[in-house]
Amino acid sequence: MAWIVLVLSGVLEAGWALALKQSAGFTKLWPSVWFVVLAAASFAGLSFALRTLPVGIAYGVWVGVGAATTAVAAAILLHERMSVLTVVSLVLIVAGVVGLQLSGSSHA
Repeated sequence: MAWIVLVLSGVLEAGWALALKQSAGFTKLWPSVWFVVLAAASFAGLSFALRTLPVGIAYGVWVGVGAATTAVAAAILLHERMSVLTVVSLVLIVAGVVGLQLSGSSHA
């Protein structure tokens, strides 16, 4: 259960990062509100996962999922450019996340 919550929290990290971008420095109300809501939910999920998962692995997975999801979502929703090197790097992040999950901490 901790792994599922952790991955979902990483996805929420992408949501708050995109909302932060859209808030234009907290000058737009609704993106700012979404930032606060999504950030709180993301941190709550990370906190839940940390009850049973090691902090180094949980944080690495949370950041990795968030970074990869943010990059893909920004390319799709905000039309940010992705190079071949960017795509390869994102694949490596996902491989790292899978590796961390398989590293022996899957007992939780």
